[in-house]
Amino acid sequence: MSDYAVQIEVLPQYVAEQSNPLQEVFAFAYTVTVTNMGTVPAQLISRQWVIQDERGHTDEVNGLGVVGQQPLLRPGESFQYTSGCRLRAPSGTMRGSYFFVAEDGHKFDVPIKAFVLESSTSGLTGRTLH
Repeated sequence: MSDYAVQIEVLPQYVAEQSNPLQEVFAFAYTVTVTNMGTVPAQLISRQWVIQDERGHTDEVNGLGVVGQQPLLRPGESFQYTSGCRLRAPSGTMRGSYFFVAEDGHKFDVPIKAFVLESSTSGLTGRTLH
């Protein structure tokens, strides 16, 4: 096991009540669970997301922390939060990374694999791209 290992799981969900397909607004929530699988406490400092809809429109989001927090995770601890985004098309993808600083000063990025945002009932919600 690495001293610096973080597992990130994402569960996306279409939010129909906040969407308006006639105006090309498709709202999604995503719940992220961040778990420190390493042996050293680490703090999530910043995030970077690339959000792309099926028509090719891309937004990039960079910022400090997540939902206004910069959680310090001790080995074995998890932090979970829910956030959201809006697309101009019925489906798209998100991918990104989190930047951490370990208690011993080591700095590292953790990539977040692309996942699908899907408004239809086609069963694609939650699919990870490889």
